[in-house]
Amino acid sequence: MMSVGRSGVLPLASLNHISIVCRSVAASLDFYMNVLGFTPVRRPGSFNFDGAWLFNYGIGIHLLQSEDPESLPEKTEINPKDNHISFQCESMPAVERRLKELDIPYIKRCVEEGGIFVDQIFFHDPDGFMIEICNCDNLPVIPLGDQTFAMASCKRAVAAKQQPLTPVPAQAAPPATAAAAAQCVPSANKAMPRVAGDEAAAHISCA
Repeated sequence: MMSVGRSGVLPLASLNHISIVCRSVAASLDFYMNVLGFTPVRRPGSFNFDGAWLFNYGIGIHLLQSEDPESLPEKTEINPKDNHISFQCESMPAVERRLKELDIPYIKRCVEEGGIFVDQIFFHDPDGFMIEICNCDNLPVIPLGDQTFAMASCKRAVAAKQQPLTPVPAQAAPPATAAAAAQCVPSANKAMPRVAGDEAAAHISCA
């Protein structure tokens, strides 16, 4: 459906895909398929460079083979303020457990706004591109001023009070839900109940 609103803006409809330049298309393909659950799709045969297309959660991931893999910067520190893509999930404990099983390093952050808690997990793909998994839908979308905004499935507050990072070694056992909540600084209001369940079903979310 075409977005309509403020005059002068581009007539955009939706986010189609993101492109990622990678050292190894094969390694990145394995990660996006077997960690994040994307499915390979047909790529135009007229392309004269290596790559792969994947699709899931209403968004495409286009992998591009770097012409000079050694020139790509190495990223070891997981910094939530780096460029990233974020996925909403229904079970943060299930995500954390799976990352531990795969021996993928990650860090956790907890955001509290008006008594509502949002949990975030950050980790890298094989090339150091940041991935976030969260339950950001706990927070409502709050428009600013009198501008008209198209409300998408992503529900994220404009301003959120963030707490310090909590590094988590890949081999460490995932903490209990109550312990994770303790990392947040609660307000006077009661926190919204978290989504239960063991499935890590996800859809794309704002970041």
